[in-house]
Amino acid sequence: MFLEFFSVDTIFFTLLGYPMSYLEFFGTVFTAISVYLAGRNKIETWIISIIGVILYSFLFYQLSLYSDLLEQMYYFVIAFWGWYLWLDLKKKKIGKKKKELHISTTNFKWNFIAVVSIVILSISLGVFMTKIHLILPVMFPVKASFPYLDAFTTVMSFVATAYLAKRKIENWYLWIIVDVIGIWLYWEKGVGFLSLLYFVFLINAIFGLVNWNKRLQE
Repeated sequence: MFLEFFSVDTIFFTLLGYPMSYLEFFGTVFTAISVYLAGRNKIETWIISIIGVILYSFLFYQLSLYSDLLEQMYYFVIAFWGWYLWLDLKKKKIGKKKKELHISTTNFKWNFIAVVSIVILSISLGVFMTKIHLILPVMFPVKASFPYLDAFTTVMSFVATAYLAKRKIENWYLWIIVDVIGIWLYWEKGVGFLSLLYFVFLINAIFGLVNWNKRLQE
């Protein structure tokens, strides 16, 4: 039963004719909670996200969304980094003052580098993913779905997560783009609940942008 839990074909329940797997349901729940906490600038976002990342890794592998699988591996590593930054920099003291990681903006130079990197890496990863079933047929026997679009959202998520860890407000602009694409992409892949989740993510990203802007002005 334990191993069956990690199969996308093991159905938890059916809602309005839609079969919901354990992986999709619990992965979505933990990921939704982590995104909610991120929008509210809570450090617990990183702890909760680790569980969601593990569950989504199994899900995306079985859906042949290999760039998304790579994205989850990245999230797993950076979640610990973000957790360390948000916790450690709040607790460290310099003299009598606390050194906090405040919400801030990124200068033009680094935003330009980020955009160029997203374009170049998206194309490179997309090309690789179109051939991954030929390069690693044992690990990835099925051809990747939507390789370029999936690669684009994956690379953009990499940058957005790095911005989030450093509390850069630009992370929310990137998440809004990722969420809009994700709504359509996951609907096309037949995981409607995940598509709905990305709609919730979109609302949360807009809220996060407004909330962080308000904090930045204060």
